[in-house]
Amino acid sequence: MLSQRNPGEAYRRVDFDARISGANPRELVRMCYEQLISALGGAQLAQTRGDNQMKSKALTRAISALTALQMGVSGDTSMADALLHIYTAARRAVLDSVLSFDAETIAQVRQDFIDIAESISQIPH
Repeated sequence: MLSQRNPGEAYRRVDFDARISGANPRELVRMCYEQLISALGGAQLAQTRGDNQMKSKALTRAISALTALQMGVSGDTSMADALLHIYTAARRAVLDSVLSFDAETIAQVRQDFIDIAESISQIPH
């Protein structure tokens, strides 16, 4: 099965699976952010190159990362509500770009998550 895939993609998947198996909740969130940021960057690159297959795969990865983030929100607090709002809005933007790619919106969503990830990394463990 792996022989049918791109070798780089197969390596990325094995590396990602290994990282997940030993991660704590905070690390899982960080990995989801990394995957989301990377996927949105990949979608931007694919759009520039006119590679619709690559763009579709990248947007699918972004949606998967957002779904994981949404499913990981727990509690009934204002922070949980804010996170769900952010994730839902981002998911809507990504889904809208599946049908009609909006490079500016995707770039903004990507930058928002870069900013959030940087902020989270500043919080002491």
